[in-house]
Amino acid sequence: MMAPKRSLALAAEAGKVKFWTHSASAGCMLYLYGASGTTYYYIHLNNDLTKRNDNKGKCVAGTAYAKGLKDGAKVAAGQVVGYVGDSGDANGIHPHLHFELHPSGGKAVDPYQWLQGGQHLLFASGRGTAFTLDLRGTVSAVTADTLRLKATSVTAWPMRQGQPLSLKLLVTVPSSAIVQTVKGIGKPGTPADLLDAKPGQKVQVWTGAAPTTLKAERGDGLVLTASLVSLVSK
Repeated sequence: MMAPKRSLALAAEAGKVKFWTHSASAGCMLYLYGASGTTYYYIHLNNDLTKRNDNKGKCVAGTAYAKGLKDGAKVAAGQVVGYVGDSGDANGIHPHLHFELHPSGGKAVDPYQWLQGGQHLLFASGRGTAFTLDLRGTVSAVTADTLRLKATSVTAWPMRQGQPLSLKLLVTVPSSAIVQTVKGIGKPGTPADLLDAKPGQKVQVWTGAAPTTLKAERGDGLVLTASLVSLVSK
C-alpha cells in the first residue's frame, strides 16, 4: 500500500506484537498476532532518520515501530504500531507498506476484502495527541445543538492527513461554537442560526482541539464537537 514515508501503520485488530529486525528482504518488520487467531505482517517499515533515504535508523521504537511500543506488547485495534518506510529490498523504492494477512497463522491470503470491510478511520494519531478536523460535505439534518452531515472529505491537523469520504457523521454543536453563512469555503461569513441550515446545503465544520481517542478516530456519534460551522449559501 503506497503511502508517504512515516505514515502511521495501525493495528488491524487487538493482539500482541513482535519485532523482527533480521531480514535483509523484509527490513524492519512487525508481526501482529491478532486475538482472532489471524497473524498480520507489516513489512518494509521505516529505517530513515531524515526525510531522505539515509538508511541511518535502526529497527527500533520511534523509527520503525511506534514510539514507546515494546516488543511483545499488547495493542488495541487501531493503535499505531509502526511507520511506513522503504527498508529491506524496498530500499530506494517509493515508501509503502507490504501488508500480509495469515488466517489462523497459515498461508497468506489477499487482504483486500478484509481491508475494504474493516472500520475506516477519519484520521490516525497517537492516543491523547491533540487533533482538529476540517470536515466538508452537505447538511443532512440539524437540531438546536447537533448537526448531521454527509461528509465528502476530511483533513486532520496538525497531522495533515486528508482523504475523501462518503460517510454520515453526527457532530455536537455547543452554544460556544460559531455558526455562520458564507458565499464559499474560506470566504468571510455572517452570523447565522444552526436551525437555518437546509438539507443538502454545503457545509464546512471545524472541530475544536481535542485529545485523540479511538471513538474520535472512528467519528462515533456526538463524539466530535464543532467550533466553527460555515453554511454555504447558494
